[in-house]
Amino acid sequence: MLEFGQTPAQDPDLIKDVTEATFMADVVEVSQTTPVIVDFWAPWCGPCKTLGPQLEAAVTAAKGKVKMAKVDVDQNQQIAAQLRIQSIPTVYAFFQGQPVDGFQGAVSQGEVQAFVDRVAALNTDDGGLGDAIMAAEEMLGEGAAVDAAQTFAAILGEEPENAAAYGGLIRAHVALEELDQADALVANAPDAIAASAEVEAARAQLALARQAESAGPAAELRAKVDADPDDHQARFDLAAALLANDDAEAAVEELLELFRRDRDWNDGAARTQLFTIFDAAGPKDPVAIKGRRRLSSMIFA
Repeated sequence: MLEFGQTPAQDPDLIKDVTEATFMADVVEVSQTTPVIVDFWAPWCGPCKTLGPQLEAAVTAAKGKVKMAKVDVDQNQQIAAQLRIQSIPTVYAFFQGQPVDGFQGAVSQGEVQAFVDRVAALNTDDGGLGDAIMAAEEMLGEGAAVDAAQTFAAILGEEPENAAAYGGLIRAHVALEELDQADALVANAPDAIAASAEVEAARAQLALARQAESAGPAAELRAKVDADPDDHQARFDLAAALLANDDAEAAVEELLELFRRDRDWNDGAARTQLFTIFDAAGPKDPVAIKGRRRLSSMIFA
């Protein structure tokens, strides 16, 4: 099983009390790789009692992208003097050993969240999720769809709105011919990623898979097209059959020919189907790149 790193709940160092003796190790050194938010507070400070829990909740929700240190200024006056803390609450963010952001006084919950989000964004380490996605994509490409699905699902357990993993899980179910499960995933995609390129590509693959379920025999359809090159429906169906046989390049050829013969046939069905194929293949697929160029040249000819 792949290791993706600890979640905040598993990390005892995510939020901790820091003293003058531990400030260098727990803030300055840790911030070399992970941003650290330092909350300067005191037990007698009323606003601190509200701000502290808000910061802790936002840091916990960031899932390890940022850590938090709590400094009681009454017990650690030397640190407060060195950092010129003149009133509390005061909050600093440290990254790569230096203070990079901060604020004083009570602020709204939205401002707290925006501050934590801004600091967390400094951390470009995804905890290994990028490597895990690459590994899952390799599995899928090699035909190990079950393993790929399990890996994509594990990634989503860490980051439920990871568009690449969500789209990958849909495509894994398509590869396994579990189209109902793929349909359910598409229907329940989180709003934040429902329109992402990764999910749109998976949706296009699912649409093509549904069409393949009812595709006719390619040999018979080829014979019909050869007998009557202007039988547009037969050519369109032939493209679907070719796709069902994993011959996307030949399918694109037939659809381009159909577009050349009658671009308006069936409300532009050839162009629509071509775009579905291109979206499913992705922007780097050589067949899609070539097909897009040829279609564009025909559209603007």
